Amino acid sequence: MAKEYKLSATRLEELKDELSYLKTVREREVADQIKEARSFGDLSENSEYDEAKNEQGKLYSRIAEIENILANCSVIEEEPTDTNAVQLGSRITVEDMELGNQEHYQVVGSQEADPMNGRISEESPFGRALLGKAVGETVVVEAPAGNVEYKVLDIQR
Repeated sequence: MAKEYKLSATRLEELKDELSYLKTVREREVADQIKEARSFGDLSENSEYDEAKNEQGKLYSRIAEIENILANCSVIEEEPTDTNAVQLGSRITVEDMELGNQEHYQVVGSQEADPMNGRISEESPFGRALLGKAVGETVVVEAPAGNVEYKVLDIQR
């Protein structure tokens, strides 16, 4: 069974736009690169041709990847639902119990994860530990350096 991808409506539109761009503009650009490289002569020693064919392979791979995501995705509802528990789409504030500093995150689907910008995947150990937790609860996250304990301070949609 194919993996289900959870996306926000915004990310879904971004992927559709990217797919449209890749299938129209970018595919034409790569075809032109191949055509131009062919005009240079002997293909066995033509590095431009090899590079253009590699680019074409990457392009088709990305198109297939996006098509797979779009075929197996579900959209995260952005409507205000239960803000008493952490769920997909929740914006949360947690406190590192050891260091005492507060951190802000949003729990998102794996295709939207960007930990450096506070967007954590619901499939990550931290995301899995947070799901279903309420304000005031503590979670223990298993990390390579040892267990880290966090307290949920705030949940927003």
